[in-house]
Amino acid sequence: GQLPTWLQGILLRNGPGMHTIGDSKYNHWFDGLALLHSFTFKNGEVYYRSKYLRSDTYNCNIEANRIVVSEFGTMAYPDPCKNIFAKAFSYLSHTIPEFTDNCLINIMKAGDDFFATSETNFIRKINPQTLETLEKVDYNKYVAVNVATSHPHYDSAGNVLNMGTSIVDKGKTKYVLFKIPSSVPEQEKKKSCFKHLEVVCSIPSRSLLHPSYYHSFGITENYIIFIEQPFRLDIVKMATAYIRHVSWASCLAFNKDDKTWFHFIDKKTKKEVSTKFYTDAMVFFHHINAYEEDGHIIFDIIAYTDNSLYDMFYLKNLGKDFEENSKLTSIPTCKRFVVPLQHDKDAEVGSNLVTLPSTATAVKEKDGNIYCQPEILCEGIELPRINYDYNGKKYKYVFATKVQWSPVPTKIAKFNTQTKEMLHWGQDHCWPSEPIFVPNPDAKEEDDGVVLTCVVKTDPKEAPFLLVLDAKTFTELGRATVDVDMHLDLHGMFIPEQDLKTETE
Repeated sequence: GQLPTWLQGILLRNGPGMHTIGDSKYNHWFDGLALLHSFTFKNGEVYYRSKYLRSDTYNCNIEANRIVVSEFGTMAYPDPCKNIFAKAFSYLSHTIPEFTDNCLINIMKAGDDFFATSETNFIRKINPQTLETLEKVDYNKYVAVNVATSHPHYDSAGNVLNMGTSIVDKGKTKYVLFKIPSSVPEQEKKKSCFKHLEVVCSIPSRSLLHPSYYHSFGITENYIIFIEQPFRLDIVKMATAYIRHVSWASCLAFNKDDKTWFHFIDKKTKKEVSTKFYTDAMVFFHHINAYEEDGHIIFDIIAYTDNSLYDMFYLKNLGKDFEENSKLTSIPTCKRFVVPLQHDKDAEVGSNLVTLPSTATAVKEKDGNIYCQPEILCEGIELPRINYDYNGKKYKYVFATKVQWSPVPTKIAKFNTQTKEMLHWGQDHCWPSEPIFVPNPDAKEEDDGVVLTCVVKTDPKEAPFLLVLDAKTFTELGRATVDVDMHLDLHGMFIPEQDLKTETE
């Protein structure tokens, strides 16, 4: 095929790549050592490159020829990088262990630099052109968080907004929203943008010892949306996990009888909206988009009725009959919540406060809380992406992987949130990755651009390829076949040519 002449830049992707070191194996697919790979588009040609992230975790493990640094689903014993007594003691005194810097989930841009990220307090700077691993950044030096999401947001000025959980202050567990500026003052050119990181606001956890797990958050023009779900970390269990010989993953629990609370933070005042909005128990990882309309906040997420998704990816479940044997007990559902921020305070108890045309409801209760029920947009999509120019604005299109009852995607989809139409691309024995939308620089419409996805074949003898689709019609424009073992990855980003520093800089 042929690639559009305007497509110039690098598609950079991240995901777990090595699951066996010496005689030791990770328990969980999400624990594997990070492998970066990239597709560079230059004048109609595509160049492929891949490299393991040379994290401290990677170096320690390779040197010892076994797993010596614990990951979320795999506890390592004893850790020769540290004296075991000191380690056990620090577990009890801090409750939060020394986390890994195996940043395997996503790529983030901060200032002019790019970082591999996961959900711990460490991120690793990388060179997007050579995939070389550069310095380690510890969020904790700049803001008191022990974990942070790997799905930050970017505002129009290029500042990064992200969230983390602070478990440091005894009995003061909170969720912290922070901002990393896109540039530093001229006189401080040598300093990193992290030195100017600022805390936007913090939200106390509803339960001091059981903070909510979250993988992403939402943003509109004026608000930040944080969903506190009843899928929680047990801090006391985490503090003793090492001694009890269990993984940290076993310290996560979902309470299906509990509520899911919505928090809305006003960007200008940095204060939370005082009305309490909630919905039924659910587990979710990915926000799609959110926007404001006539005094309402509308946000779209992909939710589950239980937490079976994480368990599917234990390596013992990923055997040769994986496709047949792994069945999700809860199918991912794309839900749209419509939240009436500005509603009549004197409305009757039991009345629906949503005034927009939608099947979503928000019902006022006796205690003044508002119970929200979503509109179901569609089912069976995951790893959603949008045209990021429409982030926080009214939008139409979601690009996502299509999953049936198995968690491994077989197709990619384009879903129109307004007409509910869905277009697909799929081929037998193909596993596509998260689709990334790249807008045409002269685009007039939301879906004017291309969709990029890396496709792995189920038969290891067949070569994987990068697929380029026309985002409007979902027809194939071209594919670049790669003669290597390509790994299934998680997330990534497209870096346009103009955002790449030249080697001399």
